[in-house]
Amino acid sequence: MIEIISQIGEILLGLVIVAGSVIGLLSVFGLIRLPDLYLRAHAATKSATLGVLLILSGVFFYFTLYLEHTSLKLLLGIAFVFLTSPVAGHLSGRAAYRSGVPLWENTIRDDLNNKLEQKTKEDS
Repeated sequence: MIEIISQIGEILLGLVIVAGSVIGLLSVFGLIRLPDLYLRAHAATKSATLGVLLILSGVFFYFTLYLEHTSLKLLLGIAFVFLTSPVAGHLSGRAAYRSGVPLWENTIRDDLNNKLEQKTKEDS
């Protein structure tokens, strides 16, 4: 009975790792197919971060539950990716916008335009 539960757990952790890999692959398609820098940054930061977190979490739980080895390096990797990747994507998008990188021609809404106009009026 315990062996069956152990095998089911290994299969579930394997599925988590495979799901992370598939999500990472989908982010690559987003980077190739999306039309502008902002949408590409969104694909890179959201889906790639989720993919990497699923892979690292699956490996961490496998090491912890089956090999009885808690890896501090994996925990630090999970925390580092979780904190830095979305922030880096946001800051690079903001820097691109302030540098004048154009939006996609079919963009419907530009929330930063009003904010930057208000800020320049306040600074004047």
